[in-house]
Amino acid sequence: MPGSAQVSGGGANSLNIPADVTLLGKNDPYNRKATAVVNGQVITGTDVEQRVALLVAASEGEIPAEEMERLRMQVLRNLIDETLQIQEAKAQEIVISQAEIDQSYQRVAVQNFGQNAGQMDTYLAQIGSSPASLKRQIEGELAWQNLLGSTISPFINVSLDEVTELLERLEASRGTEEYRLGEIYLSATTETRPAVMENARRIIDQLREGGSFVAYARQFSEASTAAVGGDLGWLRLPQLPAELGVVAREMQPGQLVGPIDIPGGMSILYMIDKRQVLMSDPRDALLSLKQISIQIDPTQGETAAQQRVAEFTQAVNAIPGCGAAETAAAAMGADIVTNDQVQVRALPDALQSAMLQLQLGQVTPPFGSIEDGIRVLMLCGRDDPKAATGPSFDQLKNQLEEDRINKRATRYLRDLRNDALIRYN
Repeated sequence: MPGSAQVSGGGANSLNIPADVTLLGKNDPYNRKATAVVNGQVITGTDVEQRVALLVAASEGEIPAEEMERLRMQVLRNLIDETLQIQEAKAQEIVISQAEIDQSYQRVAVQNFGQNAGQMDTYLAQIGSSPASLKRQIEGELAWQNLLGSTISPFINVSLDEVTELLERLEASRGTEEYRLGEIYLSATTETRPAVMENARRIIDQLREGGSFVAYARQFSEASTAAVGGDLGWLRLPQLPAELGVVAREMQPGQLVGPIDIPGGMSILYMIDKRQVLMSDPRDALLSLKQISIQIDPTQGETAAQQRVAEFTQAVNAIPGCGAAETAAAAMGADIVTNDQVQVRALPDALQSAMLQLQLGQVTPPFGSIEDGIRVLMLCGRDDPKAATGPSFDQLKNQLEEDRINKRATRYLRDLRNDALIRYN
């Protein structure tokens, strides 16, 4: 019957689309102005450009013109989702106050930039963005969190038996590895998967060129963890989808992998750190250190410089202990600085490995350069970390609840997109 609706659960083939499609009009999406009207609310080109500026600044590198066009279209899609989330929150009578937004804005300024709100305003204007753009993003995140908290979270149930079983499995896995991962999740259907895959690869390219994972996760990830920069917290492999667990097992801290196909979409994973379950991490030890350093005159030539380094190395290795360090440093014309609160993990990776092998009074191999000076670190004390107790019952319960909320949230946003009236200009 003309005008009747038909429902199909299949993919593109169920729509009877011929293989040799001929388009009857011009289709050049990159000539379209990046603006839209979402259920009557306008997203302007300025909105898009100011949000793009945030990502460009986070990338810390030049983005090709073609990539910039794709980035604008992705940002527009993000702004549409953000608008839908704010609209739905208001429809459910959830209103985010200006005071809440300003408080979060101040917190972002301090945590991410080490600045106050006024300095942040100036910085955003300098990079071509604006405080209003970032505050709009904050409003969207708060609105979505509050919406999920009122419409989904109350109906998520995790039983006592489930948590108890997880605790028992955790204790049984003592000494095995657990991982702190960042994730950028992109939803995809059978039809959209190729386009989403291409977009994921472009994001990975930008991240490998120096882009901020936290910034890209906040902007692109469709999981609720986008609000915290994609940080999944500490997880064991059985807690991850099987596809992600296989990949995470082989990853090292600082490594980026993806896109990884998972049910409902794909993920980009970043290994923030890893440790052993219910075991203390030696990198959490607090050290008392003395840094001994010398300056080398580069005009003396390479041979003389190497001789000076060799003499310095021999001299510091001969120091009988921390009590003699100041006297020995003065005798060799070196500077010495003491710091009693240095965490091992705060040191560069190469120094972490060396430091964990030292006994009290010993020094690291020399490091530095002729231009910046040569130095060693002497270990004068170590406060080892307390034995790890692992997550509590409540922490595990919250983790299970969060996972279920994320899955419901993904479906919720998909439904909002399907019901939206969107007009592109």
